[in-house]
Amino acid sequence: MTKSATIEGTKHYANKFAGRAADGHFREAQGLVVSSLGIGTYLGQPDPKTDASYTAAITAAAESGINVFDAAINYRFQRSERNIGAAIKQLAAKGFSREEFVVCTKGGYLTPDGSMPEEPNEYFFREYLQPGIFTGKDIVAGSHCITPRFLENQLGRSLGNLGLDCIDVYYLHNPETQLGEVSPPDFLERVRDAFIYLESAADAGKIQFYGMATWSGFREEAKSARGMQLAELAQIAEDIAGKKHRFRFVQLPFNLGMTEALTLGNQSMGGKDRTVMEAASELGITLIASASLLQGQVARNLPGFVAEALGLEDDAERALQFVRSSPGITAALVGMSRVEHVQANARLVNVAPATVDQFTKLFSRGESA
Repeated sequence: MTKSATIEGTKHYANKFAGRAADGHFREAQGLVVSSLGIGTYLGQPDPKTDASYTAAITAAAESGINVFDAAINYRFQRSERNIGAAIKQLAAKGFSREEFVVCTKGGYLTPDGSMPEEPNEYFFREYLQPGIFTGKDIVAGSHCITPRFLENQLGRSLGNLGLDCIDVYYLHNPETQLGEVSPPDFLERVRDAFIYLESAADAGKIQFYGMATWSGFREEAKSARGMQLAELAQIAEDIAGKKHRFRFVQLPFNLGMTEALTLGNQSMGGKDRTVMEAASELGITLIASASLLQGQVARNLPGFVAEALGLEDDAERALQFVRSSPGITAALVGMSRVEHVQANARLVNVAPATVDQFTKLFSRGESA
């Protein structure tokens, strides 16, 4: 059995939707063919009913033309990863192969297993402190760690949860959390140690690529102490592994209410200010949008000029269309815990992304509105 997503497998997947998926729905990124929409698994109760609902939704997404699955080990206390694993097994029985799906998860936050233990401190002491997986000084904000020993432990757990030999994209989860408590030079040193481990995990075939899934780190003003410079991080990866390094993905919030990746010139490259989208393009890094609907906040009551520019049936579709059509975004993640969510969002599989003209019109109208 192939261990990971492949160019042949993902092309084969896209070909299943020939004549149904609109031109531009599938894109190539890092040698894989990926859908412009991905399924997120963040929200929901840690209970069997939600597990079953997510597994059904992930299966339905794959059957609808969505082959990007996103989780994190701490989502619903490790259950979301297990739901993806269960869906991949169900999909195998329906004739889909592992190599057709781009499976992404994240490590960095401490999480219990399955449910909140009665004595969380005792649990973390027994599972992590006692075996020496981390020490007290490795933890920031009471819950965040990116040391190699911890990442190795978490990656092993994620592989077990997913039932996989290899994860396609493994993200450091909100690494900017570290900047709340450590100095920028110390932060970069911690990132270097993490990248050295992740390159070794890629060499061992446990991951294909790695990246950073961020919330605020790439949306800060250039001078902010909590901001991150993509070129600086890519240089660390290049110093470790040369031009063929595997630091190839960044996930960040991007939606109609949070447009910094497209509009804020907070990245310095060669003495020039760049947006994150421009910097990523120059560095060969794929951008994945999270919070595409901002948990529903940008899925209703949009200004009329958005409907004029983008058309479509409703504001939720327009909000998703904006994200997946933005130059530089490869896939727009949207949380889908129920089959009904999948059915609604997957209507866009059959719709071509917005044209440059539509996109430009949206911004020119937005400025004059």
